[in-house]
This record gives sequence, structure tokens and C-alpha cells, in this order.
Amino acid sequence: MNLPQINELNLSSKKVLLRANYDVPLRKKENKIAETARIDESLPTIEYLLKNNAEVIIVSHLGRPKGEVIPSLSLKPVAEYLGELLEQEVPLVTEIDKLSEQNESVVLLENIRFFKGEEDNDKEFALSLSRQADFFVNEAFASHQAHASVVGLPQLLPSAFGFGFIKEIETLSALRKEAKRPLVVILGGLKKGKLSRVKDLANWADYVLIGGKLASFTDDDFPTNVIKAKLNPENKDITLESLKEFEKIIKQSKTVVWAGPMGMFEEEQFSRGTKMLADIIVKTNAFTVVGGGDTQAALSKFGQDKKIDFISSGGGAMLRFLAENSLPAIEALKKEND
Repeated sequence: MNLPQINELNLSSKKVLLRANYDVPLRKKENKIAETARIDESLPTIEYLLKNNAEVIIVSHLGRPKGEVIPSLSLKPVAEYLGELLEQEVPLVTEIDKLSEQNESVVLLENIRFFKGEEDNDKEFALSLSRQADFFVNEAFASHQAHASVVGLPQLLPSAFGFGFIKEIETLSALRKEAKRPLVVILGGLKKGKLSRVKDLANWADYVLIGGKLASFTDDDFPTNVIKAKLNPENKDITLESLKEFEKIIKQSKTVVWAGPMGMFEEEQFSRGTKMLADIIVKTNAFTVVGGGDTQAALSKFGQDKKIDFISSGGGAMLRFLAENSLPAIEALKKEND
């Protein structure tokens, strides 16, 4: 897949609007970031922009505020952490028209989903963003919705993809075409949207295994190679019986793709399913791919994150790309470059 890349832009003395995905888990009581991987992964692209004498305006969402200002979903902890990484102040700007007034080389716009025009892909809202910069760079692979800062901006600014986005596409494209078999896809977590991908994934994979809260959403119309776990009485973890059934399939696989925990792993009494599944996966000889912030946080908690062959920054985006071989962000840039 031939995509426009960041190193094709003449960046010197230009303003770059960088769409990142800093939708990170927070420890609510302390308002601290629980897992920083998505921020850390954007650093090579930010550093490249700065080395090429560009000014960087970062845009990201956090959670689902739906156009309302929700203080607990502020990007303030992200701005503070970015400042530590870059060893400079990163101002958090709450008004779009104030972005151009900042003197720092890197600024962060407050949660883009605080603005009503974002999720509506409002053209006027996209225009107001585009006026702040000369170029648009998309580094937010995990942001796969057709929102203004994802698909609207490429229509208004010369655009390219960041290093992390390109690496995601290269790795997943190769996986899609050349994966060793048997291939198993494991789905978990809470988001029902993943179920819309099951039939396409079942056509590609040898098995699709469904656990977590996802398994409680009934759908008897799945293909025969789709296996749903049984859950404990509280519906907060998969049963040991289901885990053993999953284990038999995973041990025979040459490729394992996993997106979504098997239960409420944050709570010790419901962490067994996710922890045991992680142990099973890392002990196989299969090529292992994991996607999504919650799954990555679980692996980190259990000390297994370094044992995975490739960790994608997006769970839903990874599954969508594997199912469809594209994403709205890709189509937006392809359309603009045709």
C-alpha cells in the first residue's frame, strides 16, 4: 500500500497539525496516566518534526465526552507527560483560535471531542482547524472513525502519515496476506462494535474466539468457526472450562491475533481469564499480535508485554483493517492524492 509519508513533506518553518491518539487509561483517583505506550509511540514522529524545524500542534481525543467539556477527560495529564518526554513545556490550549498565539514549538489542543464539530465531521469545524497549520500529519492509527480531525483535514491541507501509522499498516498488511496458519483471532472487552467484524474475520481466520463481556451479547448467526466463551455468574470473567477450550485451539495455531481482555482484569478476583490467556499466548511458538489499550494495559500489568511480537496501538482499528484492508483515514488521504 503506497501511502504519503511524513518525510515527503518540506517541513522547515511550517506549522504541522499532528493527529495523535492519546486515548490512554487514567487512574481516576490521582488523575494520572496508567499506561503511556500510545504517547511514547508518537515520540519519533514528534522528534522528526522538531528536527526539521517545524512547529507542532497536536490534536487528540480522550474518552467519549460527545461534545461536552468533561474535566475528568481533560488532556492535562498528557500535556504534563509530553513535557517530561520532550524536556520542554507543552501548553494545553482550550480554544482553537488561540493555537497560533503560542510561542512553544509543541502545543496540545484540549480534547478534540470536547468540540461538537469533531464527531459530526463538520466542514466548518475542520476548516477552523486547518487554518492553524500548513500541513496535516496523521499518527493516530487507533482513531478509525470518520471524524473531522481524521478524514476532514486531509481534504483541506497537504497531508501524510507519521512513522507509527506507516509501521502499523506495513505490519498488518503483511499479516493479512502472509499469515502462517492455523490463524486464530481472539476478541474480548466491552465494545459491541467488534461483533460487526466477526463474519469478515471468520472468513479470514481459521478460528474466532470471543470472550469478555462481548461473549454475553448473543448472536447465533455466527459461522461455525466462531466460538463464544461461557462467563462466570457475574459476567466479569470467562470460565476455566472455556479457557481450556481456547487453549487447545491456540496451542495448535501459528498466528494469534488478540484484541480485548477476557474480563475485568483490573479487579483481582476477575483477572484470572485474561492473565491465563496471556500466559497461554506467550508460551506458543505462534506469531503474536495484540491490539488495543486495555489489552496492552493487561499485558503490562501481568509482565507479558515484552513477549508479544507486535503490539498495535488500536484494537478496533486493527480489526477493521484486517477485516476490510483499509480505514477511513487511509481512504481520505488516498482520495486527496488521486
